[in-house]
Amino acid sequence: MDRHDGFEKERRHSDHYKKREEESEVVKPKVTQLNQSDYNIMALGKSGGAYILPFKQEPMMKKKEDDTSTVEYQYRTWDALSQSINGLVNKVNASNIKNIISELFAENIIRGRGLFCSSCINSQMSSPESTDVFAALVSVVNSKLPQVGQLLLKRLVLQLLGAFTRKDKPQVLATVKFIAHLVNQQVTEVIIALELVSLLLKYPSDDSVEVAVVFVKECGVMLQDVTPKILHEIFEVFRRILHEGDIDKRTQCLIEDLLVKFTRHPAIRLELDLVEEKYSHHISLDQEIDPETSLDVFKPDPNFLENEKKYEAIKTKLLSEDHEDGSNARVVTNTNLYNLLRTIYQIIISTDDFEEACHKLLKINLKPGQEMELCIMLLECCSQERTYRCFYGLLGQRLCKISKIHLDNFERCFVLQCTMIHHLETNKLRNRAKFFAHLLTTEALPWNLFCYITFSEENTTSSARIFIKFLFEALSEYLGITLLNERLNGLTMKESIFPKDNSENMERLIIMPQENQVAESESGSSSESESFGSESVFKTGSSSSDSETGSCHSSSSGAESESSSSNSKSGSSVSSDSTSGSSPSSSLDGSHREKRKSEEEALD
Repeated sequence: MDRHDGFEKERRHSDHYKKREEESEVVKPKVTQLNQSDYNIMALGKSGGAYILPFKQEPMMKKKEDDTSTVEYQYRTWDALSQSINGLVNKVNASNIKNIISELFAENIIRGRGLFCSSCINSQMSSPESTDVFAALVSVVNSKLPQVGQLLLKRLVLQLLGAFTRKDKPQVLATVKFIAHLVNQQVTEVIIALELVSLLLKYPSDDSVEVAVVFVKECGVMLQDVTPKILHEIFEVFRRILHEGDIDKRTQCLIEDLLVKFTRHPAIRLELDLVEEKYSHHISLDQEIDPETSLDVFKPDPNFLENEKKYEAIKTKLLSEDHEDGSNARVVTNTNLYNLLRTIYQIIISTDDFEEACHKLLKINLKPGQEMELCIMLLECCSQERTYRCFYGLLGQRLCKISKIHLDNFERCFVLQCTMIHHLETNKLRNRAKFFAHLLTTEALPWNLFCYITFSEENTTSSARIFIKFLFEALSEYLGITLLNERLNGLTMKESIFPKDNSENMERLIIMPQENQVAESESGSSSESESFGSESVFKTGSSSSDSETGSCHSSSSGAESESSSSNSKSGSSVSSDSTSGSSPSSSLDGSHREKRKSEEEALD
C-alpha cells in the first residue's frame, strides 16, 4: 500500500506541474513570410536568403531587369550610380577635368549629390596635393547645380569643427586647404576666411598657427584682390603673434615666410579657371548646419521614373551648354593668342634700342606657358630681316640673363630649329645661325646645346649642314679660332658635335664642307656661295660679316682682327694639310682633289 500511495503522489505532482506550465506559457508571434519582390529582397540578398546556382540566378535577374517599377531596380541603379560617381571623382586631374565633368553630368548627380560630396571629401583627404583640381570640379558643378555645392560646403564646415574639437591636425589641414580653394573658386563668400582665421588664432598654439598659415598661403592672393582689408587684418594678427614670441621658432619662421612670399602662390591655375558665371554661398561657422546624411543611403522613391525623366531634360541642357562653352573658349583663346603675337611683333619692330624693347616686352602680362610665344616671335622677326641685326642677339641675350624661363625656351627653340630646319630658306638659316652664335658667345646659352647635333651624313640634311656652317662661321668671327677651339675641346664626347667614333665619320667631316658649297649654290644663293667658296667650318668670317658684327663687338681692336684672320688662314691651311694626309685617295674623287689643290694654291 505504501508503494501504491507513493506512485499516486508522484502522478498528482506531475499533473499539477503540467497544468502550471500550460498556464504560464507565452504565445509566440507568428513570423511573416518575406516577399522577394519587395524591399525585403535587399535584406535577404539577391537570392532571397537561399543559395541559388549562378546559371539559374542569371535568368531570374534578367526577367526582373525589365521591370523598372520595382524597388530592386531602383537599388541596382543606385549602386551603379554610386560606383560611377566614385570612379569619376577618383580619376579626375587637371588634364582630363573637362571630360570628367561631361561624364558626371551624364549621371543623375541630383539624385547622387550626397554620394558626390562624400566622394570629393574622401578623395581630397587621400590626395591633398590635388585639392585645386577637386575645387575646380566642385566649382563647375556648383555653377550648374548650386544645391550640390552648398551641401559640400555644409559638410566641410561640420568636418572642420569636429576635427578641430578632436585636435585632429591632418584632417584639419586637409579641410582648411579644401575650403581655401573653394574661396579661390568663389564657391563660398570670403567672409568665411576671416571667421576661420579668427577661430584658429583665438587661442594661438603652434598647430593652430601653422594651420592658419597654410590657409592664408592658399587663398591669400584671392583675398588681396577681392578684400585687401580682410587680408590686412589677418596679417596684423600674425604680426602680433610674432611680436609676442610665445610660439615655437619653426612656427615663427612659417609666419615670416608667409608675410614675404604669399604672392608666389597663384589663386587659380590657368587650366583650372573653367567658370565665368560663379555662384557663391554664404556659410557661417556659427550657424546650425544639417549635413543631410540621409542622402548617402538608398531610399525607395515612389516617383522614381518621373524624376529620371526630369533629369534627362536637365542633362540634355547641361551637356549642350558645356559644348557651347567649350567652342566659345577655343575662339576666345585663339583671339587672345593672335592679339598677344601682334603686340609682341609691334614692340620688336617699332623699337630700335634693345633695352627699351626688353623693358616693354617684360611689361606684357604673359600667362603661364605663353613665354614660349615671345621667344618664337623674336626668332621669326630675326629670320625675316634681309641681313642680320645685332639688335635681336642683344635682346635675346638680355631675356636669357633676366629669366631662366626664357633661357629654357630658347634652348627648346634651338632643338625645334634642328628638327624643322629643312623648311627654311638660306637667308633665314644665316640669320638664325648668327642669332644663336651670339647667345653662345655671350654665355647666354650653354654650350651643351651641341649635344642635339651630330655632324654626320646619316643625322643631317643639306640644310642642316649649311646651318652648322653658318653657325661656326659666326662663332669663329666672335671668338676667334683659338678660343673656339678651346671651347670645342672642352666639350665631352657626348656633347661634341663632331663624331669621332670611326674613320668614316671623320672622313665625311672633311668632304661635307665642300658638299655644302654645292648644296648652297643649288638652293639659289650663288652670291653667298662665292663669298664663302673657300671657307671651311672653322674659317673666320668674310668682310661683309665683319662689317655686320663690328657694331656688336666693338671692343675688338684692328690688331686682334688681323691676328684672328691670320690664325684662321693658318688654321685652315693646317686643316687642309691634315686632311690631305689623313684621307685615303680611294674615298675622294677627282673633282674633290682638284678643288683642294686650287684652295691650297690660293691660300699659299
